[in-house]
Formats: sequence, C-alpha cells, structure tokens
Amino acid sequence: MREVTPLNRVMCRYGGQNGPVASREVGRVRQGSGLRGVVAVDGPAGTGKTTVARRLAASLGARYLDTGAMYRAAALGVLRADTDPTDPASVAAVVVCRCIEVGTDPAGPRVLLDGDDVTQEIRGSAVTAAVSPVSAVSRVRELLVAQQRQIISAVTATGGGIVVEGRDIGTVVAPDAPLKVFLTASAAQRAARRAAQDGVQDVVEVRRAVDHRDRYDSRRAASPMRPAGDAVQLDTTTLDLDAVLAKMRELAVRRGLVVPATEDQG
Repeated sequence: MREVTPLNRVMCRYGGQNGPVASREVGRVRQGSGLRGVVAVDGPAGTGKTTVARRLAASLGARYLDTGAMYRAAALGVLRADTDPTDPASVAAVVVCRCIEVGTDPAGPRVLLDGDDVTQEIRGSAVTAAVSPVSAVSRVRELLVAQQRQIISAVTATGGGIVVEGRDIGTVVAPDAPLKVFLTASAAQRAARRAAQDGVQDVVEVRRAVDHRDRYDSRRAASPMRPAGDAVQLDTTTLDLDAVLAKMRELAVRRGLVVPATEDQG
C-alpha cells in the first residue's frame, strides 16, 4: 500500500468522498496541534459524522478515510457492469475487478473508479439505492476491510493520525482504535438533515429511506452497524457541528492522541 498524492491507490478495489470542507480551530486544541493514531467515528446517516470527521482531521493535520464512500464506489461499479445489486455472487465477481483510488486529504478527498473521477456520481440516488445490498455481501466487506486496514496502517506506521468514519470502524475495521465515537440522533432530526443535505423537500420519504437503510445495515450478517462496547456514544440531536466537533476534540485530548503545538513543532 503506498500513498499516491492526493490519492491512495487501492489495487483493483475501492473508495473516497465529496467536496472541500473548511477547517477552523474550536475549543482547547491550538493551531499546529496534531493527531496521532486512529479515531473511529461510526453511526447512521444524518448524525453529521462525515462533516465532523473531515473537520476533525483537517484541523489536526490528520488523514481522513470515508469507508462509506468506498462501498458507494463498489456499488457504482456494480451498476456500471449492469449487475443486479441483490445477487451476492455476481456482485462479488464485479467488485473484485474494479480499480479504485481513494483520497485521504480531508480538504478534498476524491474517488476514482477505473480511472474515472466519480466523487460526485457516487452520491446519486441510484448508488444510494444499491449501496446497502452491495455492502451486505460478505466477500465485498472482506475485501474492503482489508484495504481500509492497509490505508490506516500506512498512515499510522509513520506516526501519523487518521480519522476513519463509517458503520463498522470501531467493531471491525479498527477495533483497537484508542478513541471510538458512535454518533446518534433522533430519527426525525437525521431525516431533516439528510433532506437538507440532498436538497429534497419530502422529508417523510427521506425518513423512510433512512429507516430502511438503518434496518438493513443493523441486521446484515456481515459487520452489522452497532456501537463498539467501548465506544463513546454521542447524541447530536440538539448539537450543531461546532459543538460536536468540540466534544470530539476534547475526547481526543483526554485520550492523549493530540500532540500539542509546541511539542509537535519542537
């Protein structure tokens, strides 16, 4: 596994994220402080985990990995191959042959599928509908988890830090992560956030889709979505992004994962 700036080349495999996010300092962490080690961020859609994870990584000079985008890239590969997303054997055969490059720069992570930039396309409705059955295929998860661990190892082997977000990070991908956070929020709030994010007016329909995805992901046989036994559960229903970010930074400081600016620069 090697870093190919600004992408990580994942030999015939998987995924990334969408546009740039601003980074600004909040709370006790001073500019120049750095993250060391792994922060695992899990939770269902609409909890703010993607934006918070990216901002945390950006503000602490860390790398960022959106594992959900990796599964979306795999799902897009399945759709492009005109394969039924609900046929596990066919899905696995397609995904294993896809070549995906994944960005880990929180300022602008991208995804390439077979050399094509699909960063925006993987956020479309067709991929959203296909990603749950594709991600439930045990062979797909086995392949992707192996690559996710390679990316994490490549960053931490040199003393760096990485914020990894998804739905099985603390339980499967990085069970030894020194900080695991499982974000939650009320179903109504999560649906409202997702509708606003996607520019959809029908919040009721969005909630149905969110509930369906949650049931699918929490009941699948392979790596079901659930908080790790030692994860910090953080309810974001009444918190804005800055408040959630401040709490996560505080947790990272308490776990000794943040190198102060003076030490980092000395």
